[in-house]
Amino acid sequence: MSRGRWMRSKVSDDSRDISRPVTFLLNYPQGYALSIDMTARNVQNEAKKKGLPWDIAKGFDTFLPISKLINKSDIPDPHNIELYLTVNNEVRQNDSTALMLFRIPRILSDISKVMTLEAGDIVITGTPKGVGPVVPGDVMRAGIRINGKELEDAKIEVGVEESTSSYIYAET
Repeated sequence: MSRGRWMRSKVSDDSRDISRPVTFLLNYPQGYALSIDMTARNVQNEAKKKGLPWDIAKGFDTFLPISKLINKSDIPDPHNIELYLTVNNEVRQNDSTALMLFRIPRILSDISKVMTLEAGDIVITGTPKGVGPVVPGDVMRAGIRINGKELEDAKIEVGVEESTSSYIYAET
């Protein structure tokens, strides 16, 4: 498994093909949360080698721990916060959302051109550098800091456990 850290936005109402001003789109999310996006790299790599879809590599139970919903008012500028992740208290990821390739308004607009965003949908925006493996027994901790101050509702702590799934990768 490998992990990445993602900030997510929770959509507040239905919309399709959004092409509104940036100020509207920044008000569109109902709130924010932090998640740790896990990937079964062995499954992903095998599928990619064969030119097959690899979405199953992200679909296992426990592969997307999510923080509590964070009020929009607690994040005045979602493009200027610090996201971090530690594994066994060693910093693995620590970067600013200012480094995102695309801003939230662009992401929402692009997604809405393909599918309708509905109230309650979760949009995962991306991960900073530092993705890497974890093994059973590791403890991952993630969070958000704004101007050096940690947001309590964004804290995540997850112990990595061996999978109890009977799944064995095979072409379908």
